[in-house]
Amino acid sequence: MDWQAKRLEGKVFTVHFIDLAGQIHLEETGIALIPGVDEYELVK
Repeated sequence: MDWQAKRLEGKVFTVHFIDLAGQIHLEETGIALIPGVDEYELVK
């Protein structure tokens, strides 16, 4: 697990936008999740 994943683990974020490559950008982080590579859970 990289340092960014450790920093974000267990926290809840709002999706800011999904780009044309399908990456999920999170508000207030400057981080994008890559479906199929990164592990994440959707909370409604």
